[in-house]
Amino acid sequence: MRIGITCYPTYGGSGVVATELGMELAARGHEVHFITYASPIRLVGDTGRIRYHEVEVSSYPLFQYPPYCLALASRMAEVAESANLDLLHVHYAVPHSISALLASQMLSERRRLTFITTLHGTDVTLVGTEPSYFPITQFAIEQSPGLTSISQHLKARTIEVFGTRNPIEVIPNFVNCDLYQRIDDPELRTRYAAPDERILVHLSNFRPVKRVLDCIRILASVVEEIPARLLMIGDGPDRSAAEALAHRLGLQDRVLFLGKQQQVSQLLGLSDLLLLPSEMESFGLAALEGMACGVPAIASHVGGLPELVTDGIDGRLLPPGDVAGAARVVIELLADPKALTAMGAAARRTAETRFCSDRIVPRYEAYYRQVLAMNGGRRSATA
Repeated sequence: MRIGITCYPTYGGSGVVATELGMELAARGHEVHFITYASPIRLVGDTGRIRYHEVEVSSYPLFQYPPYCLALASRMAEVAESANLDLLHVHYAVPHSISALLASQMLSERRRLTFITTLHGTDVTLVGTEPSYFPITQFAIEQSPGLTSISQHLKARTIEVFGTRNPIEVIPNFVNCDLYQRIDDPELRTRYAAPDERILVHLSNFRPVKRVLDCIRILASVVEEIPARLLMIGDGPDRSAAEALAHRLGLQDRVLFLGKQQQVSQLLGLSDLLLLPSEMESFGLAALEGMACGVPAIASHVGGLPELVTDGIDGRLLPPGDVAGAARVVIELLADPKALTAMGAAARRTAETRFCSDRIVPRYEAYYRQVLAMNGGRRSATA
């Protein structure tokens, strides 16, 4: 198939999943066209079957805010026609679904352009519920020929918030289990921690919903009993506050702010525990990536995380904001190497048996074919 993918090319989970999906589809023989304003951050390696099409937005003095969604729709239509796309797959409803709908209508007299929308979380639970965006988000969801969500929780939430009548296919996030693996390399670990120190890790876009300050507070309690360091991977609005808190608590030498990283598998593979104290997670991609590396997640019991993590088996789930409880769990696991190893092995098994890319990507391929069949496939100008 020839597939167009639109996502936010930044560090958020929706963009990461979309990029990884595109690379996996290309590896399976499909032709993939990314259509967005910048090259996706994780678009690395062999991209022989991948094309990138930049969306340029004019800065005309009349516009206080450049109309990105209109420029995107025009670019979608242009690429769909020139590359003869079978379908568009847009990730995150706002504004990508509306742009895809406009593109399909622009081409309607010459060809059929089917599009699929994948809901990722905050496009439903946060942005989509804003009064200024609610009607257009609801309309976009209703008009999407294909609709998927990354968890059962998000599906239920979408129906609750928008009263969605369209069927929603749940296809969870995935991880490349060949790339994400445990790394037992003491020399490599010494780049980040002393031989007697444990490594905690947090991976996110540092938005308030991720509660990154809680990670610093958890570390503060842990180091009172066990030598440890914390790797903070990512960037975002709460990074400065997290850095300030680390200094205030005297942890500046124990917290390493590594910024945005294209290749996070190595850092996760070296770590012992992953901290994900989020206020909300519709799935928890960072937790899954850690689990594939044999790194259990100490995470919040919210959203779609219970669909991924089984408390006490392959990770731990606690109420959001329970810093003391999370610190206590971390200390108990780090103090019991056998229990930590067993939980890490269970985490890896969960990733392998349920969430590896070779299990999930074929589900997207099957769904593409199903939606294309339901919508009559492509219709060219000569059809």
